[in-house]
Amino acid sequence: MEKGKLYLIPTYLSSTNNRNNITNAVKNVIRTTTYYLVENIRTARRYLSSLQLGLDIETIHFEPMDKRFDEQALPVLFKPLLAGVNMGILSEAGLPAIADPGNLAVRYAHQEDLEVVCLEGASSIILGLISSGLNGQQFTFHGYLPIDSLLREKKIKAMEQTALSSGYSQVFMETPYRNQQLLSALTKILQPDTVLAIGADLTGQKQYTRSKKVSVWKKNFFKLDKISCIFSIGIY
Repeated sequence: MEKGKLYLIPTYLSSTNNRNNITNAVKNVIRTTTYYLVENIRTARRYLSSLQLGLDIETIHFEPMDKRFDEQALPVLFKPLLAGVNMGILSEAGLPAIADPGNLAVRYAHQEDLEVVCLEGASSIILGLISSGLNGQQFTFHGYLPIDSLLREKKIKAMEQTALSSGYSQVFMETPYRNQQLLSALTKILQPDTVLAIGADLTGQKQYTRSKKVSVWKKNFFKLDKISCIFSIGIY
């Protein structure tokens, strides 16, 4: 029996995105997919409904795959794939399997020799980096920084030292409601000549990107609360 395919399906990156931000190739896959592993069921249902594809959402099967997910459940969840039915993975925002548990499903799919299909969509990491002017050839993505202030300071200093000594751009993110706090910490901890780039609400109606030395950031107030952002530090 032919096995199904596991599709990595992009979602909206900004709260102001709509179905026009999603390619026809993605929509065509969604039209024929009825099994999903999702970071949040409510968000996934709302996303599929917003695409206006004529889907009967009540017939679509969603399995939660959040930060509390136990990968021991994967053999059972993958039964449709092994029976020849395609499945999709949906993240909360952007592309799945980056800074969310989707990578566990992808890894398991490879172990079971299942085909994994990537679909094109926006990634805040890449969009933030290419709009920063920093080194796009060599970079490291760190995901979320520690919440503890002392551990966060240690991490920021370590990233800056790596950026200054190697030239590698350092890319990271934060939960929107802590963005303002992070920006304040960055301007206090980083050296004046280090370049800090921020991409806010990327692909959204309020999108803006700023890339300046820390000394300049200190002189200007930018409101980042409740806005999805990607941060990068490096040198020019």
